[in-house]
Order: sequence, then structure tokens, then C-alpha cells
Amino acid sequence: MLELTKDNFEEEVLKSEKPVFVDFWGENCKVCLRFMPGVNELSKKYSDKIKFASLNISTARRTAIGQGVLGLPTMVIYSEAEKMSTITPDKISSLEDIENFIKQYYDTL
Repeated sequence: MLELTKDNFEEEVLKSEKPVFVDFWGENCKVCLRFMPGVNELSKKYSDKIKFASLNISTARRTAIGQGVLGLPTMVIYSEAEKMSTITPDKISSLEDIENFIKQYYDTL
């Protein structure tokens, strides 16, 4: 999974030719840390059509705010610099929720 920073976010996400799944997380977010290993496994399963990346908002707070991230974990799928789909903390209770979120977009590619 690609590690994003405030310096490479635009290039790796907004200018990507391939759709990009971004996991916005924080070091103090226990839920984020609990799901991280599973999200890494999902990245292996779906990376043929989607690029997977993560952004630690602790080091890129302005980038996260600029993307409308208000709570953690938030996961967004971007395509051609546009947000195609977003899943927010209130919709994530299991890894299955995250996989279903990815599959809804993946199946359209």
C-alpha cells in the first residue's frame, strides 16, 4: 500500500490514471489501527484495478481537511481527480463493510 504525504497526494491520487482507494487514518485512532491489516489484505485482492494508498492525517492534517475528512477512519475512492465514493466512520463496523464499499466500485470497472 502506497504511503501518501501532503507532498505526493496530488500526484499519486488526483493525477492518477488508475482509480485510487485512500485510507485516511491517524496514529491515535484505534479503529483505524484495528482495520489496517485487513485493508492491506484487501489491497492485494483488488489492486489489479484500483491503486491503494493511505494518508496519516497526523502529518497531513490540511490535506485531509481539504478533502473533507471530518472523522476517522474515512476511506475514499478517487477517479480522475474526483471523489467517486466515500465511506465514513458511521458506516464502518467491520472489515466486511470496507470490502463491500470497495466491491461496489470495483464491480463497475
